[in-house]
Amino acid sequence: MKDKTLFQQIKEGFQDTLYIWAKEIRNVFHDEGVLIFCILVPLGYPLLYSWIYNNEVVRDVPVAIVDMDHTALSREYIRKVDASPDVKVAYYCNSLEEAQDMVGRQMVRGAIYLPSDFSKNINRGEQSFVSVYCDMNLMLAYKAIYQTSQAVASLMSAHIQIERSADMTNRENEVTVEPIRQEQVNIFNSTIGYGNAIIPPVLMLILHQTLLLGIGLAAGTARENNRFADLVPISHHYNGIFRIVMGKGLCYFMIYMVMGTYVGLCVPRFFSYTAMNHAEYFFPFLIPYILATTFFGMTVTGVVRHRENILLLVMFTSVPLLFLSGVSWPVSNMPTFWKYFSYLFPSTFGLRGYTTLSSMGGTLNDIEFEYKALWIQVFVYVFLTCIVYRRQINLSRTHTRERIERIKEMLQSVQKSKQSVEEE
Repeated sequence: MKDKTLFQQIKEGFQDTLYIWAKEIRNVFHDEGVLIFCILVPLGYPLLYSWIYNNEVVRDVPVAIVDMDHTALSREYIRKVDASPDVKVAYYCNSLEEAQDMVGRQMVRGAIYLPSDFSKNINRGEQSFVSVYCDMNLMLAYKAIYQTSQAVASLMSAHIQIERSADMTNRENEVTVEPIRQEQVNIFNSTIGYGNAIIPPVLMLILHQTLLLGIGLAAGTARENNRFADLVPISHHYNGIFRIVMGKGLCYFMIYMVMGTYVGLCVPRFFSYTAMNHAEYFFPFLIPYILATTFFGMTVTGVVRHRENILLLVMFTSVPLLFLSGVSWPVSNMPTFWKYFSYLFPSTFGLRGYTTLSSMGGTLNDIEFEYKALWIQVFVYVFLTCIVYRRQINLSRTHTRERIERIKEMLQSVQKSKQSVEEE
């Protein structure tokens, strides 16, 4: 008899969970707002971001040249700068003030100033200077101008050293110019591009934020329409609350496993970004990330009273979550409070883990800390979601009773008024 009772309880639990899952699926596909944020945005937004950053590095940054020397050596310097792929000589100015005015009007992104004694100092065997003025509003433009000017100066310095040396062979010239040889090998982000650096974490953040938006919009609609009252028959004990949470969570988990596969495996390969992640490591990582984000979103719905609230919340937290994850600012430089505060959000571990898997070719062993942290968040947020949903259902039950009492009072008042009219 006990075995039969246990079997019936398990069967009833599965039926209730599937009922809630089917109900939530219908709500998702009947709610235009939820459908947009859960389906259309994850499909289109990653493509837009990846397409914008697909060039990765800036090319032909316009600069103004102020050549006060007007010698063959200064012209050679200018030609080499203009021949580089990153910088384009757009204007020649007669004074530094004229060049600064062009930078202020955004006609150029920087200016290169060659003093009147540029070649004279070099011919005397003295050190000469080149001044580089950059617009710091755009770091990529600053990087292109400064590094190009530095590379040209190093190249010309090497040729001058060779001309003045008494070496007899090419090998001796090489040793004179570069006594200690260094070889630069770009690992992971081999293109040194902005897209390869920022797109992987942004893709995971898109999943995180759109999932929060979808869950929040659905919860706001449910609260406005008092749909939580429909769940009262299932929530007669704590196991009923757990079934509700699992049923709703299963709905978003199934949708976002598909979205996560598309965003994490397909989008980077569409645009030829560095993608060294393998399905055997990606899916075990994606499962706890989607689950943790789902139940985190369901927990946050406790403060969502209207549909619009979640939009403001997600918009406010998007940029801070990117910084807190440690992919754009080193974790070692973060204040201790913010470092541990970031552990509240699944995005922190999701962005770090995916970047390691995709950009660095890591395995689950390399993201052991992030992987365990995500599973801990899953269990913690399942527990908190159960508490939040119990409270929501109890409030809905109370509101339903109050509404019934008000209706009864209205009916009684109507009956009394009829009786008084009949007596008159």
